[in-house]
Amino acid sequence: MLERLKTAYILWYGYYQTIPKTHRYTLGGKIDELFVETIEAISSATFLAKTEKQPWVRLAIRKLDTLKVMLLVLWETKSLDTKKYVALSVPIEEIGKMLGGWNGQLGKTQPRV
Repeated sequence: MLERLKTAYILWYGYYQTIPKTHRYTLGGKIDELFVETIEAISSATFLAKTEKQPWVRLAIRKLDTLKVMLLVLWETKSLDTKKYVALSVPIEEIGKMLGGWNGQLGKTQPRV
């Protein structure tokens, strides 16, 4: 999952350079930040004890969901073309499903607090 997210981020970074300046330093910068924060949350969860993972997985889910919305806005404002939007959306959607599964597994093994 982390490898897929890293690959999606590298793809994003190439696109980020071509976004119109009106969005590059606002919406584009926020999307870039969300990618990095999601990578950080997944990385943290990966190396924690099982009992400590779920808050980080949930954080990654929230960040990734926000990232999806921001990418959609970028596409709707025509600052990101359809081909690039789809190229980013497909792996991000897959990562979201993986995170949801991970969160579900952690929920089954841990009592709710």
